[in-house]
This record gives sequence, structure tokens and C-alpha cells, in this order.
Amino acid sequence: MLPATLSEQRPATGARVHRGGIDYCVWAPNHGRMALEIRQADAATERHEMQREAGGYFSWHDAQGRPGDQYRFVLEDGRALPDVCSRFQPEGVHGPSECIDPEEYRWRVESWRRPSWRDQIVYELHVGTFTPEGTFLAAVGKLDHLRELGVTAIELMPVADFPGRRNWGYDGVSLYAPARCYGRPDDLRRLVDEAHTRGIAVVLDVVYNHLGPDGNYLGAYAAAYFHRDRETPWGKTFNLDGHDSGPVRDFFVRNAAYWLDEFRIDGLRLDATHSMHDESSLHLLAEIANAVHARGGFVIAEDERNTCTVLRRPDGTGHGIDAVWADDFHHQVRVALTGQKGAYFANYTGTMAAVAETLREGWFYRGQSYPTWGHPRGEPCAHLPVSAFVWCIENHDQVGNRARGERLEHLVSGAVFRAATMLLTLAPYVPLLFMGQEWGASAPFLFFTDHHGELGRLVSEGRRREFGALHGAEESVPDPQKEETFLASKLNWGECAEPAHATLLEFYRSLFRERKAWLQGDATDRANWDVAADGEVLTLHYRAARRRLVVAWREGAAISGKNEGESVVLHSEEARFGGAGEWTRGPAAVLFATEDA
Repeated sequence: MLPATLSEQRPATGARVHRGGIDYCVWAPNHGRMALEIRQADAATERHEMQREAGGYFSWHDAQGRPGDQYRFVLEDGRALPDVCSRFQPEGVHGPSECIDPEEYRWRVESWRRPSWRDQIVYELHVGTFTPEGTFLAAVGKLDHLRELGVTAIELMPVADFPGRRNWGYDGVSLYAPARCYGRPDDLRRLVDEAHTRGIAVVLDVVYNHLGPDGNYLGAYAAAYFHRDRETPWGKTFNLDGHDSGPVRDFFVRNAAYWLDEFRIDGLRLDATHSMHDESSLHLLAEIANAVHARGGFVIAEDERNTCTVLRRPDGTGHGIDAVWADDFHHQVRVALTGQKGAYFANYTGTMAAVAETLREGWFYRGQSYPTWGHPRGEPCAHLPVSAFVWCIENHDQVGNRARGERLEHLVSGAVFRAATMLLTLAPYVPLLFMGQEWGASAPFLFFTDHHGELGRLVSEGRRREFGALHGAEESVPDPQKEETFLASKLNWGECAEPAHATLLEFYRSLFRERKAWLQGDATDRANWDVAADGEVLTLHYRAARRRLVVAWREGAAISGKNEGESVVLHSEEARFGGAGEWTRGPAAVLFATEDA
């Protein structure tokens, strides 16, 4: 159930299926009248004048309504529009909405309890390119692979329906409707259910800072959905703290609760929370976190500010978010390994000392001046638990926002990639992998869209200009509107059996077995580990677990030998992992353990 203060104040919008029929409700304060057009399974169409309620709501009860009925709301000017709280859009975001009964699905796992956020190993995937079929049900077939890899949580890139047949998901406009190109709502429930049978949690990426440029009908119902003066880099921002903002906040809090209540999602990842401007006494982020935590779930934020305010501070203050994507680690490592200094990478040196400082703290920028901004960025964060930081060496942004979608393993040698991998997976912070990373997938992850003619042309031209200026060859930038750009981004699962890829896959499996064996509990307490950089060599020492990880990714950098009483647990240059067999010089990483550990 939603918090009482929310449900008592304002009615739930959308189409609610129950034994007595279907209750329809829409918030449309800009309109004096509203009609409901219903198309039943036998194609018969009815139109009803809706009842105006207090607060700008309109309602209608259809005693004969059944799941599968399709409907639109008809405005005073005659426009018939989809429901902004639609549970499914079978004909696309501009078509009629479909009534969905969430109780029809029969869950296999009845005893599942949402896990704590601590100690998760996260795997980010895009449903459309994760498998050849690109559907929820096809993804089910890869869950055993992820379980054997050691993944404990999958993170789905946004699935809220978007215009066209392909998209990253950040152009979503039907925020309650799973994208029809991936399958029906019960197919998503099946994916969650099957993940739970394997002990894998499911995190859903949601976008509450903007809507896509095509199919956004919120403003047609209520101008108050959007703030009059504020903008995001992607369009209008939402009215979270102005006049009539209550129903707008409801829209998002209910959406967060909906994914947990009706799909049994375990946690949410909130996109670009730095663009969610709210000066209310209770920030919307805190309200969302409260709703999710009341259901036993967890919340992760993407926030570029490096601010503790977003998180749950030890003293109980802050917005209560459990963790943030902490990109400073990725950026320092990327600069160190590739020498890339364009765009935001210009703010990072990539020295081993800088990597060690980031490892010691969680963020690198903790109040220092950030050159790109020309003012300080971030806050001290060493008081926060290590579980508050999600680290990666690649994710959808850091791969897909390159002109040609190259992964890190496409840009560096296998030895360097393995050394970086070992640091990621055996660092105390929450590791995140991007789909295919575990076997060094050859497929890029490109930016792709399927917008209508003029909008599509503008997107293609903008992409060419942006990256053509960086690389000096506009014609070489893949066109996001072409289907082959999307198809090129699909993983080739046959590679897992090829020796060069299979050895890397075994490396990841071995590292996660090690991580689960000892890198949790006391080992993640900041008081029980320390980090140091000596020239080109980094050492991470877990005192409680009596483990020592030594990393050097510069060619020829010397790795000191074993300390007295230590043995080598594993190293990145083992032949079984595709290495040369020798670990004493970089690029390499070595895990030592005291012999009586």
C-alpha cells in the first residue's frame, strides 16, 4: 500500500482492474469536461462522459470492464489521447491504452524477500540488445549464465515505453507501461520471477527528470506537470515544488511504488537526480526513498554533484538514497589506461596516486575546484559506508557515449583490461558490470533511436556534429536512426565458447568467487583496509581478511614479490585467464594471502 498521507489526499490515476469492473481516473485540471472512449475485446466502442471530482480529477466506473479493454481519454477539443498512467501501450505510445490486471500472473516464487543493498554485484543490461530476440522472455534464457558468473542483481536500463521500435530507454514517455517491443507486462513479471528463482535481484532504471521528445502527453492534461521556468539538458523539467505540484509528485512516487508492488522489482536506479530540482521541505528523492524502503527495496541515484545530501547519512539526515553511481573511479582509470583527456576526462590525471585517493575515499572530487565547472565539486565522503558507491570500468554511458561505442576492452590490451578488472572486482565498493564485459564482447554499444522523420533527422545530424567535431570525420559516426546501428549493438553470445573470450569469462567467475568468500562483512569496514600508491604500483591491503591486492597496469612496472608468509591466490596473468603466466611486472594484478588465512 502507498503511504496513507498520499492515498488519502488524492485518488490513484489510471485504469484499476478489480472484480467489480474497472475504475478509470485522470488528473486534468485544465479541462472542464473529459470523456472516456472504451474499445472492448469484441471491437465495440463506447464513449462516456466522466465525472468531475475535486482537485481537477475525472473518474468513471465501468462495471462491465475486463482486462484487455482498450481506452483513450477524450479532451474537450476532441483529441483522444492515451492515458499517461497506462499499464500497456500495445500499438505504441500514441495509440490506445490497455487495461491490465496485475493479479493474473501466477508467481512461481512466493517466499522471495528483497535483499539488502550491501554486498550486491550488479550487471547492467539493455533488454533490446542483450539477446538476439531483444525481449524480456529471451533474457530469461541468460539468467543461468549470470548466476554462474556470480551476479547477484541485474539492472535493467529503462523499460518505460518510448516512441519507435528501439531506444536506450531515456526517451520514455509512458512511464507505467513496459515497452511493447520487449513484450507484455506479464513477460517482465516472468523475467523478475525467474531471476528470483535463481537468487538474483532485479533493479530497474527509471527516469524522473524529463520525458522524451515524442509522445509526451502530460502537458495536454495538465500544464502544472512542468515547471514554467526551469529546463534540463533534455527538455522541460517537472514541477515538483510549485503550485499544483502535489499530483505531480504523486505521479512519480506512485510510479516508484508501482514497479515494486506489481512487478516485484527489488530496487530502482534514478537517472540524473541532479536535474530533479525541488525546494520542498521533503525532497521528492526522500519521498521516493521512503516509499521504496517501506517495501524493503533499495534506491540508487545517478548524481554528478558528489553530494552526501542525496544519500542516507549515518546521522539519519539526507534524502535516504542507498547508493550513487560514483564515476570518478571510472574516469581516473580510463585516463590512466587510455590517455583520453577530452570532455570531462580533462578533469582527471589518471595517476596511480589519484586512483589510490579515489579508492581510499569513494569520490575523487570532495570539494576541490572542478576545472570544467570553475567552482568546487563534491563533499568529503569517507564517513559513508562503501556500499554507498557503485563503481565500474564501463557502463552504458561510458561505452555508448563514444562516437563508435567502443568498450574499454576494445581500447586496451588484454593484460591491462584484466588488471583493471581485478581492481574493480576486489575493491570494497559495489561493482557494476556492463553486459558482455565478462567475456570481452566484440559488439560495441552504440547510440540508437527510432524517431519519426524530422525528429529523427535532427537526432542524426546532432550526433554527427557532436562527434564529428571530436574525431574529425562526421561520416564515420554511426547514424542512430539506422537499424543496423541497433543490430550492431546486440551481443554475440556464441563468443562465450571461443577460447579468447572463455578465458576472460573464467577470470570474472574466479574473481567473484573470491569476492564472495571473504570480501564482505568486516572486510568492507573502512577501518579494516588501507590503500597506498608507490609510483606505478597500487596496493590494497585487507587487514581483517589478511589479503593484499597489488596492481600495476603500466608496461614493465615492477610488482614487489611476496611478503614473508604470503602465497599467491590468483593473478591476472595466469594462462587459464589468457595471460602470459608471469605476474612480477605490469600490466598485472596479484592477490596475495597470508598462508594461515
